[in-house]
Amino acid sequence: MANVRLVNINKVFDTQQVLDDVEIEIADGEFMVFVGPSGCGKTTLMRTIAGLERPTSGRVFIDDDDVTHAHPARRGVAMVFQSYALYPHMSVYDNIAFGLKHAKVPREKIKQQVQGAAAILQIESLLDRKPAALSGGQRQRVAIGRAIVRDPGVFLFDEPLSNLDAALRVQMRLELIKLHDRLGSTMVYVTHDQVEAMTMANRIVVLNNGHVEQMGTPLELYRQPRNRFVAGFIGSPKMNFLTVPVTRADEEGVTVKLPGEVQLTIPVEHRGISPENTLTLGVRPEHLGLRKEENATTASFLPTEVTVVEHLGGEILVHTRLADGEEIEIKAPGHYDVTQGERLEVTIDHALCHLFDDSEQALPALGSRMTAA
Repeated sequence: MANVRLVNINKVFDTQQVLDDVEIEIADGEFMVFVGPSGCGKTTLMRTIAGLERPTSGRVFIDDDDVTHAHPARRGVAMVFQSYALYPHMSVYDNIAFGLKHAKVPREKIKQQVQGAAAILQIESLLDRKPAALSGGQRQRVAIGRAIVRDPGVFLFDEPLSNLDAALRVQMRLELIKLHDRLGSTMVYVTHDQVEAMTMANRIVVLNNGHVEQMGTPLELYRQPRNRFVAGFIGSPKMNFLTVPVTRADEEGVTVKLPGEVQLTIPVEHRGISPENTLTLGVRPEHLGLRKEENATTASFLPTEVTVVEHLGGEILVHTRLADGEEIEIKAPGHYDVTQGERLEVTIDHALCHLFDDSEQALPALGSRMTAA
């Protein structure tokens, strides 16, 4: 196991800044996930840790050793790629053992390590097969096994599940969580899928255009997004955003006006905010309710018209249109009978709302629930 420290990492390709002053510390044994949209720099950052990319400036430390200019083979890392990259003419055993044979590890030790990795990954019965006879999930296990036998200080996973179907992705996600628990190794995982990030990570790094937007535990990012980008990226379905004028700002929070003349007082810091401002209100679909539900003491009612209903079995996603034409999405229990064109009222809990200023930064919460305006 090993810790990883990235200090002021910058990477420029030609004239394009791909990584911009990235600072990250990954603890020994931590499962860290880099997440962000395509082109945000997450894979480049992982390749920088692996030594497959050299930073334009900045330093990389692994286990407190400066490895910025060290060869990839000398960093004590093992990388699992999106493509399995298995040798088609070799058996599973030989694919897993290939790196050990190349390093001239004694035959008996190779056998011991390959069988140990196969047991961990539950592929003992597949060791004599060729990759063509394996399913996608089995091939990915072989690729992971090839990394395990190297006994690295750090495992690096670059979108390893993206080639699998939805059901198999869920299964392999659970397998990787169990693998981390079993090995206790430091793991860095790259994905554009925020659901993967939320379910697997000890901590998440949200990247955007080469910048670290926010770093924290899954629940910290979900409950306390630093800015609108993080708020909109973390959570499924994504957060609703509405442009709202400020009507009051005082020690109770910031009061904004929604379509239908609905007034909400959000318990956030009001410094620098006045009735001349226009802010962005953010509220998650699961934090909205239908009028048919029991109403919280901090709830207000927003008149809407249903435009689309998505039935998902245990829950429904209700798309509605507000009086000014803007649309919001509500996640509700699946037993609710809601139809297209129906007019209903949506409940909004003030304490679960977020406000973002002109620079798209979140206004800090007061930390206490407030009554309705």
